[in-house]
Amino acid sequence: MQHQKHLFTIPDDITYLNIASQSPSFIAVEQAAIAGVLEKSHPYKITTESYFEPVKVVKKLFATLIEVNDYNRIANIPSASYGMATVANNVVLQKDDEILLVESQFPSNYYIWEKLAQKFEAKLKIIEMPKITENRGKNWNTAIVNAISEKTALVAIGNIHWANGTLFDLKNIRKKTKEHHALLIIDGSQSIGAFPFSVKEIQPDALICAGYKWLFGPYGSGYAYFGKYFDNGKPLEENWTNRLDSENMSALTSYQPKYKPLANRYSVGEHANFIHIKMQIAALKQVIEWTPEAIQEYCKVITVDAVKKLKALGCFIEDDDFRTHHLFGVELPKNLDIDLLKSKLNNHKIFISFRGNYIRLSCHVYNTKADFQKLINCIASCL
Repeated sequence: MQHQKHLFTIPDDITYLNIASQSPSFIAVEQAAIAGVLEKSHPYKITTESYFEPVKVVKKLFATLIEVNDYNRIANIPSASYGMATVANNVVLQKDDEILLVESQFPSNYYIWEKLAQKFEAKLKIIEMPKITENRGKNWNTAIVNAISEKTALVAIGNIHWANGTLFDLKNIRKKTKEHHALLIIDGSQSIGAFPFSVKEIQPDALICAGYKWLFGPYGSGYAYFGKYFDNGKPLEENWTNRLDSENMSALTSYQPKYKPLANRYSVGEHANFIHIKMQIAALKQVIEWTPEAIQEYCKVITVDAVKKLKALGCFIEDDDFRTHHLFGVELPKNLDIDLLKSKLNNHKIFISFRGNYIRLSCHVYNTKADFQKLINCIASCL
């Protein structure tokens, strides 16, 4: 794949290495948003189909991306926290059951499990990141798998660590959770769309994903896959469009006790948002056309030399086998002046995320090797 910067409107003097925080929209998504705004300006053009058919398109596209046969297993959610809350709303624990998390998970994937543990007098078990950097990713994964036991009721984990890109061995984690009849809940917010993932292969009980990062949707959009465990669960709200035969608007007050099949019951109210849904369709079509495999390979190509140079400057970066290429953490040398670096990055219009003495780099198909060389020059000048 060649770089795709021509599909975006990012100015040439901007080096954006922070898509893990917020993705830029590409031109097709901008145009879709404008079309949605104009549709609202002419509400007489909004028909019954407008509330349902575009939603089906979005679900089918996301199902294709993550290899799910039945799009009815996909729910439209406004945020990862909404998806996690939906999961927790349908989980019953026993006293002293364990919920397994890894150290420094994103807050939306921590607070809900803390609350659930308190509700049932269960325990949170946090698997800390190894202090020794050598073989850190490998040893962390080993510790996670070894920690799953007969006490484990639920494992909530990202495909990768949101802050440093450490890749978690979901195949072995899933195998171990099945042995102990534990649920596996995956946060795909920092991986789905840029890193290959297959529900058929991993078989999670639920996959929750924010839509405004690697899926290029608007802020306030997201997706959730729910497996068989949740087929007859309770939604957080009673959205009228989630009920069976809700397409028949003339009979809405013939109240329907049944939900639409599978995960449809979990979709947030007003998920047919005419602006958002058009943007999501345009975004997902493009991501599927690019393919996560090609995106990951492109990111590898443009970062491989940069990783070598950063290590030569005294930075620590996780071993290639235990990290992704679209998002990875860089531990800076201890003698580097962080404030000076921030100032230089600001002057050169380079956008990244700081996490203490770490920087998080996240790239995509609008980036090139030159973007990383600009960053390296700034870091080198501070040493």
